[in-house]
Amino acid sequence: METVDLLLAIFHHILVFSLAAVLAAEVVLIRNEMTHRTIGRLAGIDRAYGLVALFVIIIGVARVFYGLKGWEFYVYSWTFWAKMAAFAAVALLSIPPTISFLAWKKQAAADAAFAVPSAELASARGYLRAQMMIFMLIPIFAAAMARGYGQFGY
Repeated sequence: METVDLLLAIFHHILVFSLAAVLAAEVVLIRNEMTHRTIGRLAGIDRAYGLVALFVIIIGVARVFYGLKGWEFYVYSWTFWAKMAAFAAVALLSIPPTISFLAWKKQAAADAAFAVPSAELASARGYLRAQMMIFMLIPIFAAAMARGYGQFGY
């Protein structure tokens, strides 16, 4: 059981760090001059972002049910729920940029002269920045939770 707990923790941490790296890659790629190639790359990285987030959820659920702390440790902790709320907020904030990236890719494929409108670019940047700011709360809540902060009596 300890080995399973360790492996789940390792995979969970690697995936969360990967999620941060993919989000950072999106921030770096979104710039004033978006070429067709950059738009395609951005859409591909965004797809990876969604897949990594899905794996974070799967491994996270496995940790709750198969980890050494037991599900009670998690469900009776407000820091766990705060971490989940931050993760959900980041997920919701990722939807508008994803829609934009897919639309830009489609428009760029149909029109060689397509240029991303500056207002749409600014909007996508704003959503990415908001995601990064809220994402920073996740490890803060995780560290507090791991140390038993926020435990409700049960």
